[in-house]
Amino acid sequence: MSTEQEALEPIDMTKKGTLRAITWFSVGMAVATLGIVVGREMRKRYVFNHRTPYDFYSNADEQHTGEFGMGI
Repeated sequence: MSTEQEALEPIDMTKKGTLRAITWFSVGMAVATLGIVVGREMRKRYVFNHRTPYDFYSNADEQHTGEFGMGI
């Protein structure tokens, strides 16, 4: 072992750190997007499968007239 200090070159970690942060952010956004899409599909299927017979005919008796008003 020598008593001389070795000259170490500083490693440029800003480029690696920035690239790593962008990569992890992109992965996180992809996972969040996938979770939203899968959750939406599961909810649509759940709501669709839990309909009652009344839901099919819920607006059968509603007959709306065009406008209401008083004529002169």
